[in-house]
Amino acid sequence: MMRKFLVVLDDSRECLNAMRFAAMRAARTGGGVEILSVIPPEEFNHWIGVGDIMREEARERIHAHFEVFAKWMRDKQGVDPELVIREGEPVTEILAQISEDKDIGVLVLGAGTDKKGPGPLVTQLTRSAGSLAVPITIVPGDLSKERLEAIT
Repeated sequence: MMRKFLVVLDDSRECLNAMRFAAMRAARTGGGVEILSVIPPEEFNHWIGVGDIMREEARERIHAHFEVFAKWMRDKQGVDPELVIREGEPVTEILAQISEDKDIGVLVLGAGTDKKGPGPLVTQLTRSAGSLAVPITIVPGDLSKERLEAIT
């Protein structure tokens, strides 16, 4: 059974380092990478019909975003990631994905570098870390590529 690193794809800058870390760790340990993107419900609370179009656009945007990371992972790390898209509240959906996919071995999160703190996902998920089925790895958002390579 291959252990997978679950990494969350969003629009944050720190997401990039989390992706890099997950790919490098997977490459070095013979694991896989699962990239999860969660579409929050507030994107669809519009009129019927418009919601469907927006959902489609959100999915297209996610696929395009994913392909950029996936290409880099394949070319540079020899890792072929899989994409999972869920709809709902991010923390709820991340926890659900972990409990549904038994191959996930580690959750990888990027921590924000600004004064507002590490970001809502890190804050909320570390709160429930005690009851999670897998360990969480938190990757600092401003870690250099060299430093990342050294620690993975």
